[in-house]
Amino acid sequence: MRRPGSMWALETLGRTRLSRHFYMRDFLYSEIGGFHGIPNIPDNPDLAIETGRALCETLLDPLTETFGRIAIRSGYRSAVLNAHGNANGLNCARNDNPLECHIWDRGEGDARIAGASVVIPWFADRYAKGRDWRDLAWWLHDHLAYSEIWFFPKLCAFNISWRPKPQRRIDSYIAPRGTLLRAGAKPSEPLETRRERYADFPPFRGLALP
Repeated sequence: MRRPGSMWALETLGRTRLSRHFYMRDFLYSEIGGFHGIPNIPDNPDLAIETGRALCETLLDPLTETFGRIAIRSGYRSAVLNAHGNANGLNCARNDNPLECHIWDRGEGDARIAGASVVIPWFADRYAKGRDWRDLAWWLHDHLAYSEIWFFPKLCAFNISWRPKPQRRIDSYIAPRGTLLRAGAKPSEPLETRRERYADFPPFRGLALP
């Protein structure tokens, strides 16, 4: 698929179904793009669809099937839009940062990455009443084949990313700030303790780790 050169071509791209619950259109909205007039259009639509489909099928569908509707705070970002956000202090990492997960149409093979900023309303309600973000972090670790996760204070939003070879790392800007789990490391809490943290979560539905 070529880069959309018309509104109708962009509409066709937006209608592309990525998974059971998501279409490409769900990830193209951007406050940065809307406010600054920067089109959020993939340079390589086929690659964006390929990696976006893996993100949705592996991570976002199971979240939706378990917790109900999830909110996508930020999905795909074009390289041009992301560079503008980084240059203007709008919470975008550099385009060449290997952890920048929003530019889905870059890289080859194991260098591919796709991510989204997500809020789970079910958990956000409990977080607002003092629930520990680590309860959700360990649930994600024990149930999903994620690569990296970063937690943020507002609404307990988190970036979650997919890679062909997951790194399995969790970081947070919520206290206690820092790295909860380093890539390749064993969890600091045993499985039994982690399960006690999320014992009241809805039953898991969707894909399970092999």
